[in-house]
Amino acid sequence: MNDTPRIRTVLSCTLLAVTVTAGATGCAGSDDHPLSARAYDAADQLAVSAPGDGAKADPEKPLEVTAKGDEGRITDVTAVDATGRHLAGELTADGRSWRSTASLAAGARYTVRVATEDEDGAPGARTFTFETAPAKRALTAAFGPEAGTYGVGQPITAELSLAVKDRKARAVVERALKVRSTPSVEGSWYWVDDKKLHFRPKEYWPAGAQVTVTGNLDGLKVGDKLYGGESKPLKLTIGDRIEAVADAGSHYMTVRRNGEVINTIPVTTGKPGFSTRNGIKVILGKEYYVRMRGTSIGIAEGSSESYDLPVYYATRVTWSGEYVHAAPWSVGSQGVANVSHGCVGMSTGNAAWFYETVRAGDIVRVVNSYGDTMDTFGNGFGDWNLPWEKWREGSALVEAAGSPVAATEKSRLRPLPL
Repeated sequence: MNDTPRIRTVLSCTLLAVTVTAGATGCAGSDDHPLSARAYDAADQLAVSAPGDGAKADPEKPLEVTAKGDEGRITDVTAVDATGRHLAGELTADGRSWRSTASLAAGARYTVRVATEDEDGAPGARTFTFETAPAKRALTAAFGPEAGTYGVGQPITAELSLAVKDRKARAVVERALKVRSTPSVEGSWYWVDDKKLHFRPKEYWPAGAQVTVTGNLDGLKVGDKLYGGESKPLKLTIGDRIEAVADAGSHYMTVRRNGEVINTIPVTTGKPGFSTRNGIKVILGKEYYVRMRGTSIGIAEGSSESYDLPVYYATRVTWSGEYVHAAPWSVGSQGVANVSHGCVGMSTGNAAWFYETVRAGDIVRVVNSYGDTMDTFGNGFGDWNLPWEKWREGSALVEAAGSPVAATEKSRLRPLPL
């Protein structure tokens, strides 16, 4: 009983050794084995749907490769465009034909390699190239902001050249818009409307991150007779994490760099009827001088609320005119009361310091104001006021409750406040 397993083991090993040796001898010594033969030119045995003589194929039509006659079959087909994208396809079980199952790219050059075998099993091969016609309508994406260094709150924007309404087409576009960050982040695109998308991470960008945005749309079929075009890539550098919190209740602004408090500034915010918007705002830009007039927000000239003043060191946070700026006329109220028409005012010295410290993309958050919450879109970058779960629902790649997401929001622009 105990010897049986050992006998079986020896016999098995002996048989395995014989089998390997025989196989090796056969491969080395058989010059006429089908697999050892040089592949013959299979051009005469194949018919292809791609046009010859320099004509361009219609990208709306599939590519087809068919074996002629009954003396051979197709064993493999690979089709790759000049950018390295593979064209998916399906080979019939009998090897008689292959047909692409994905859309051809427009304005592309393909290299196709076909492997065959004849009735005796000898291998054949054919390689050919063809080009597709350019798209009649090309969808491109213009990325923003301009290349440079920005704060940790800066969203990425993509402005499409044509409207995309169909959800499946949106998904194709969204997959082609690539955002890469070092270090990596979790992030998502949000369809603001049919032509505009915003991208933001789940949390603020890491300080010092390098961000690259590319649009791999060129030649890609997006929808019915709609193809992508070439989009210029974008590179951004993220600076220090600068966050300013203006507390309308305490009348002070606290400024932090990378989590450390670097200044506490007495301020004044919007008074009743002109309350400053609550929420997170992203700095849009800086203007050394701005002329502000009460008439721009509907205040009658000559009335008790009327004003027409030169304003310096103005850091913009909304397109409708909300700023952090120098307000030397209200120094007595700064740190004590809210007397502005919607802006965050401070002394000229503090405004100059703030102006020199921050950059576009840095964060200004207003708390404890009686004002409305900052709009998500349309009046600057209120993107961070939308919870991450809701933000994700603005992606065409995510289903919300089994139905398409309404990804538009009307902006409620206000005139220029002070």
